[in-house]
Amino acid sequence: MPDIVDHEFCTLYTVIVKTDGTIMPQAKIYGIREHLVPIRDALSDAVNESISVGLAFPRERRLQRFFPMDRADFIYPAHERSERYTIIEIETFEGRSKEVLKRLVRELYTRVPAATGIEPRDLDVIISEQPRHAWGLMGENGDEIALTYKVAI
Repeated sequence: MPDIVDHEFCTLYTVIVKTDGTIMPQAKIYGIREHLVPIRDALSDAVNESISVGLAFPRERRLQRFFPMDRADFIYPAHERSERYTIIEIETFEGRSKEVLKRLVRELYTRVPAATGIEPRDLDVIISEQPRHAWGLMGENGDEIALTYKVAI
């Protein structure tokens, strides 16, 4: 059931929990509006494919939120980054190995530049892991819901 946040600029894919109970990591993507919006679809596909490969998730389980920002609201060191500077934050359950998380970062740094033309120096990736008890899913605590996939990989 897709929820459109802003019909012109943002898309929120509400696919957090499928009927089989699979929870997709959530991606938040920030950038300057006039640079982020034109590449949104390609960026969305690259992030989704990176998560699918990096975390061994089915491709159809996509949860992303785009935050196109006005220039005045997106502050960064201009001597280090260009106006295409983009931040990708991924929230997920804790428990994946350091190697798996590093694989996800490598996938993002390979796929996003290839799909969008964003230079690696203009891309920051932040992965935050939360304990399952810190999530609420389908009216239950995250540590009480039965998962159909492995987190400890």
